[in-house]
Amino acid sequence: MARESEFLALNDTELRAVIGPQSRHIALIEDAFKVLVETPGGGLSINGGARDRANAKAVVNTLINRAEKGATVTEADVRAALGTVRGGGTNPSDPMALPVGKRGAIVPKTNAQARYLETLARCELSFGVGPAGTGKTFLAAAYGASLLRRGQVDRLVITRPAVEAGEKLGFLPGDLNEKVDPYLAPIWEALNDILGAEDVQRRRDKGEIEAAPIAFMRGRTLSHAFVIVDEAQNTSRLQMKMVLTRLGEGARMVVTGDPSQIDLLNPRDSGLAHALRILRDVKGVGVLEFEAQDVVRHAMVERIVRAYDADAAGGRPKPDLEETVPTTVAI
Repeated sequence: MARESEFLALNDTELRAVIGPQSRHIALIEDAFKVLVETPGGGLSINGGARDRANAKAVVNTLINRAEKGATVTEADVRAALGTVRGGGTNPSDPMALPVGKRGAIVPKTNAQARYLETLARCELSFGVGPAGTGKTFLAAAYGASLLRRGQVDRLVITRPAVEAGEKLGFLPGDLNEKVDPYLAPIWEALNDILGAEDVQRRRDKGEIEAAPIAFMRGRTLSHAFVIVDEAQNTSRLQMKMVLTRLGEGARMVVTGDPSQIDLLNPRDSGLAHALRILRDVKGVGVLEFEAQDVVRHAMVERIVRAYDADAAGGRPKPDLEETVPTTVAI
């Protein structure tokens, strides 16, 4: 197969995004496809066969798109773009950008994430379900923070069931926030990353960001708020109905969870699967289901999720030959 070269003219910002620290992004692209990527003055040269060049160019264009939208391009972005192209898919061509990240705009990394943000923008009640590491909670927090900053909602309300530790909140030390915060650590980490710890604390002190266990939602009407119900697979059917009916005027809600990680004593009582079954076709409700290939947290997380999915299905996962390393070494 003939190997030819294609030159892309890039500005300094685009070039830095594609090259990455210590040329790490270029190395990942070269490893994924049989290409040689060089950086002559004023641009990028991709040398290789026609198909490999086209695949590498698709990844490069995705990184350029993210940089143009003000996002900081990371290694996770490169791996996500590579995974999509190697799987025969296409990366989002013009994804929604949320200008709230303290390190730059937040831009979806995969098509599923892009559709998720579109669902959040379109629907009054959204469900984001799927395995860990797909960004469903982070993007929900980012979208809520963007609405709060633009004044489109008055409050960001975060709630989740507190069942993992097997403890009653009343026996944990401290006030309500101190009792609830350990259960909401993923949300606070996301918000601190999005808004900055000082801004998050200031908004909490003003009541603009509120956290409470689901038990404290009963009897309330949440108006002009963006509500995040996290780890919803651990709500009971009665809890789910109760929290969904808290929506008031001008409010929106997103429910996130992983149906494969139910911690209830009776998994069949999970309110998430029940709600998805009966509400999927209700007007104003949107559902986005993430899959293993949408994992963006770490390449290892995707392989772990695939292995568990295969085990649940009674089969064995296909090895990723480009990622597999020997498990034993001859001495």
